[in-house]
Parts: sequence; C-alpha cells; structure tokens
Amino acid sequence: MSGEYLAFLALALVAIIGGVLMLNLSKVVHMVIALVFTFISIAGLYVLLSAEFVAAVQVLIYSGAITIIMLFGIMLTRHREEDKEKTTTGGFWRKALTAISVFAFGAAVYLGVYQLDFGENAARLHEKNAEQIGTALYSHYIIPFEIISVILLVALVGAIILAKKDDGEAQKK
Repeated sequence: MSGEYLAFLALALVAIIGGVLMLNLSKVVHMVIALVFTFISIAGLYVLLSAEFVAAVQVLIYSGAITIIMLFGIMLTRHREEDKEKTTTGGFWRKALTAISVFAFGAAVYLGVYQLDFGENAARLHEKNAEQIGTALYSHYIIPFEIISVILLVALVGAIILAKKDDGEAQKK
C-alpha cells in the first residue's frame, strides 16, 4: 500500500460520504457544507491524477463560487421554520435502500475499473498541462469562451434585477 493509494481511498471515502450526507441531511446549510467536502475531496483526486489546473479550478469555481451562490440563494429566500413532525414511515427502509445502493454502485465501479484496459501509457501526459489548456482555450476556443462570459454576465444582471424587483414588492406591502 503506497501513500498515493491511501490518499485516494481517504479522498474517495470523503467524497462518497459527503454526497450521501448531502442527500440525507434535512437542513439546507448542512447540505451545502457536505457538498463542499465532496468538492474539495474531488479536487484532491484531481491532484492525485496530476491535473493541478483542474484541481485549482474545482476549488475556485465549485468550492468557492457555487457554494457562495447557493448560500446567497438560501439567505435571499424566505424560509418558515415551522416545527413539523417528521414522518418515520419508511425511515429505516430509506436508509437501508440508500446503503444498499451505495454499496452496489461501489461494487459496480470496482469491477468496472479493474476490468478496464487503457492501453499504453501516454508519454507526454503531465508536461505543462496548464500551459496546454491555456493555449487551447485562447487559440481554438476563444469564441465559445467569450460567449460563455457574456451569458454569465447577462445571468448576473438578470439575478440582480429580479432581486431588486422582489425588494420593491416587499417594501410596498
């Protein structure tokens, strides 16, 4: 057992536990925290694969920006915390089915990975991967990159307009 294998097992376990917790927790803020653990562990898996640029983007975009956007969405929406009794019907069966599903998926992935043949190893896989991504992005894919930036800007302006409209309606009431 190498250190890389142990790091993979730990990161994969954190990712799986974070995903399962995100699906089973009841409070939205707790779900977001579980999702952050999943995103960061996936970034660690990218580092193990020598894809440092993708790991940095994973941390910046998903763990940072997407999580902040989700928290803003939680804060901007109105929640009525009423004490509702949780129905316990199906609670045990739901947890049992979730556990069986997770283990079945893990077994399917395990069998699929060990029967997969990638062929020969690439000779120049890990050389200057951030430079290769930048060159491809700003030479071959510059138009889609700029179109995406304009779409994101329009979405941001639209979200601000919708938030301002909701504030104006709330002040009139």
